[in-house]
Amino acid sequence: LGTGDALKQAEGKTDDRFLVLSGDNVIEADTISDSELLNVGENETAILIKPQQDVSKQGVVTVENGMVTDIIEKPGEEISNLVNTGIYAFHDLDIFAFIDRDLTSGLISMIQQGKHVKACETHGAWLDAVYPWDILGLNDIVLKANPAKIEGKIERSVTIEGHVSIGKNSVIRANSYVKGPVIIGDNCEIGPNACIFPSTSIGNDVTIGAFTEIKNSLLLDMVKIGSFSAIQNSIFDVGSYAEGGFIARSEDADIQIGGEHHRVKVGAMVGENCEMGSNVIAYPGTIIGNRCKIKSMKELSGKIPDGSWVV
Repeated sequence: LGTGDALKQAEGKTDDRFLVLSGDNVIEADTISDSELLNVGENETAILIKPQQDVSKQGVVTVENGMVTDIIEKPGEEISNLVNTGIYAFHDLDIFAFIDRDLTSGLISMIQQGKHVKACETHGAWLDAVYPWDILGLNDIVLKANPAKIEGKIERSVTIEGHVSIGKNSVIRANSYVKGPVIIGDNCEIGPNACIFPSTSIGNDVTIGAFTEIKNSLLLDMVKIGSFSAIQNSIFDVGSYAEGGFIARSEDADIQIGGEHHRVKVGAMVGENCEMGSNVIAYPGTIIGNRCKIKSMKELSGKIPDGSWVV
């Protein structure tokens, strides 16, 4: 129903002075505390802005004398390199009189009626997941703050380095190697002779076969990866599995999404409940939709729609 409707639910429940943050962003504490956002005066409104190289999918902010003059969503031309982080400080309740479905439109209405909205710049960590591969960057930041905790079973000759969290009833089989930051959920079975490299998140009830390598990837709940596989910079959604010999290497790839062209370093992005046979190769940038079935010995590239059968 929009960001404005979300904030409307807090009407009558806030103090006169309150912060608004988006729940689907990664925001470090000092991103806010090191800015001027908390120091704006009484009866003032402030917005946290951040310089970005790519602003095409963000709300771009124009500033004059430290005050916001406009917010343009997804501009078609270069206007400014300052983006709206969606983090606001309100020191009065006037905003509730302006917002409808969209919070940004409410702020623009305030500005147009002569109210001042202060621009507070930050250079701290703030990430918003716009594209699938953005999740890998978010994952890396979150894992670096993840505490080490081992609750599962570690078999003989297993090597664990760095911050590694292993959940209850999970088993790391003999001769495996895990280098953090890594998180492994509950009821997982890893190896034997598997290698889990940094910035990898593994959900609950995941199985990873022998002699398999996982690096900088996310495997969500109930994913199964067969033996002798190699997965880099990739995402597997819930319930998908690949038989032995699945390869998803990471290199710079050209990806087309919604008429847009992107060049990013990424492996494969696999939807939920996919079934892949043995010795499948997914070239960098491959996007496999939900509920796809892929026969053995196939080479995949580009975008494979939901429900596809590759035979």
